[in-house]
Amino acid sequence: MLNYCQSRYNIGITVKNGVEANVAKYKLLIVDLDGTLVNRSGDISEKDRHAVANATAAGVKVALSTGRIVRACRRIIDLLSLDGYHIFYDGALVSDPHQNKEVYTKPIDKEVVRRAVEFSRRNDTYLELYSSENFFAERENWSDTIHRRFFKVEPTFVDFSGIWERERIIKAELVVHNEEEAAKAESFRREFDGSLRFSIARAPAYPGIDFVNIIDPDVSKGEALKALVSFIGIPMSRVIAIGDGLNDISLLQVAGTAVAMGNAFPEVKEVADHITLDVEESGVAAVVERFVL
Repeated sequence: MLNYCQSRYNIGITVKNGVEANVAKYKLLIVDLDGTLVNRSGDISEKDRHAVANATAAGVKVALSTGRIVRACRRIIDLLSLDGYHIFYDGALVSDPHQNKEVYTKPIDKEVVRRAVEFSRRNDTYLELYSSENFFAERENWSDTIHRRFFKVEPTFVDFSGIWERERIIKAELVVHNEEEAAKAESFRREFDGSLRFSIARAPAYPGIDFVNIIDPDVSKGEALKALVSFIGIPMSRVIAIGDGLNDISLLQVAGTAVAMGNAFPEVKEVADHITLDVEESGVAAVVERFVL
């Protein structure tokens, strides 16, 4: 396993008089949230906040890349004083929340949403649906407390009948914390294999819970990053990305330099060029200090 200060390809690093120097000036730092910037307390460490501020002060664009909805990121965007475009919904939306401008969006097909709603009702599966701004549910669920406390998002309870015609559904989600829910999620995945893409995200504050993100099969954080760099005119070689979850694999595979968190899934570490410290040890700050500044 690679440790921080070790790398597979040593991209952008040379050694001069025993001191490592960054020969590739990064223009974009793209960072996952939960498990990367956001720790198990639901906070961003002071060291990481300062590192992000230092990166932006040095002229490096900093963008978030997350499975979260826009509303669940506004507080963090404001806390870090970030301007510009970010990747939301696991790559299904690239937008600037301050300007309300979209660069790229790929909603779930309406017919697939209809089928998903009908299947979830027949099998008593709790299903969440997300538009660009709202989180919809048909009934209350134990996970509502997590959404409110951790993600700062309030569910909107509606009848899902015809919602595929009324709303642009960008993401769906299943939340799993026991064997029964896991079985229902697996049944749902088998039913929509090929029609939807599934990825598991976890928040350090809730290690026993899987947030199963469900999006259009052509969507990924990697494809969203391609759209973002094309729009802002930055070569992919000048992009450094940091992540920890399985939904970050495509992001790391596309970015010029890929960094996995110390707490990342083994599959994520496998595709990374470098491995930094754990989220509880301010691994993002370690990356910024070594590679960006």
